[in-house]
Amino acid sequence: MKNRTFFWFILPSMITMLVFIALPIISVFVQSLYIEHTAVFIEVENCGPFGCTQDVQVDLDATMKLKEMKPLGQFNGFGTYVNRNHLAFVEIGQAWQSSAGLGDFLYKSLNLPFYRALAFTLTYTFVVTPLVLLFGFLIALGVNSLPKRIKGPTIFVSLLPMIVTPLIGSLVLFWMIDAQGVLGATLQKVFDDPTLSLKASPALTWVMLMVYGVWHSAPFAFIVLYAGLQTVPAETMEAAMIDGATRWERTRYVVLPHLMPLTIFISLIQLMDNFRVFEPIVGFSAQAHATSLSWIIFNDLAGSEGQFFGSAGATSVITIIGVSILLIPVLIRTWRDFSRKVV
Repeated sequence: MKNRTFFWFILPSMITMLVFIALPIISVFVQSLYIEHTAVFIEVENCGPFGCTQDVQVDLDATMKLKEMKPLGQFNGFGTYVNRNHLAFVEIGQAWQSSAGLGDFLYKSLNLPFYRALAFTLTYTFVVTPLVLLFGFLIALGVNSLPKRIKGPTIFVSLLPMIVTPLIGSLVLFWMIDAQGVLGATLQKVFDDPTLSLKASPALTWVMLMVYGVWHSAPFAFIVLYAGLQTVPAETMEAAMIDGATRWERTRYVVLPHLMPLTIFISLIQLMDNFRVFEPIVGFSAQAHATSLSWIIFNDLAGSEGQFFGSAGATSVITIIGVSILLIPVLIRTWRDFSRKVV
């Protein structure tokens, strides 16, 4: 293909990526450098039958005029990135100096909102992602071994968690773990503890969120890996059987290497999705015990205290950087595999 032909071929994709990916990211970064204008106050005199008093009021006209003149807000540079609600450099330094040890330092750091959300986000990502791959692979192997008559219904049932909207699925599980729900009432009877509540315990809340994450995402890994199992060369499997390889050995040395590109693809998708975990926290109303970076962005934009676009922008940029760091090892592995095939 000629260079000019190739250029015109990829031009629509490049324009689309520029308009819908690059420009929004640049816009978010620029917004993160600004903070909201403070209200303009004026001193007014209120006079009544018993004299006059001085009072301070918000000058709405001056405040609106200031916002019209500088719609992005007041320039703050990288101040938002290092304040207490984000990277908190000053607070982290103070915690390190006043800590009795590493455990005390971690405890003080996790009391900061950003690091508390980051801790749950990373835990959720590194627990849910491998479990999704594991259960997806096991389900794919199991379904692939079933008789043809029941494969169709089994695949349909296995895909139901992925079909259900994430927020609706989390709400259903939230009702089930309630004290009057199926799971909540059953656990109270099993442990003979009428006060047991999955919602009141931070640790159990984290566990339930991760269980939901695996339940919702495993069908995606299953259907991709199941499709990959249909492409395993029959000749290679037959040769392995003739050589006396057990089922475990065939799975380890034939099936797993064949499915490795699909596994890397699923890992990429899951790392990005899990690092942006949001719907389960809202569905479970778990923000008292578990918050994520995406939830912080939502709270800045839709919280009861007002809209903080600069803060939301800073958290968004940090989230993008975090996702990029997580994807680097997987992308390096993909590039190496591609280079070997080219050579």
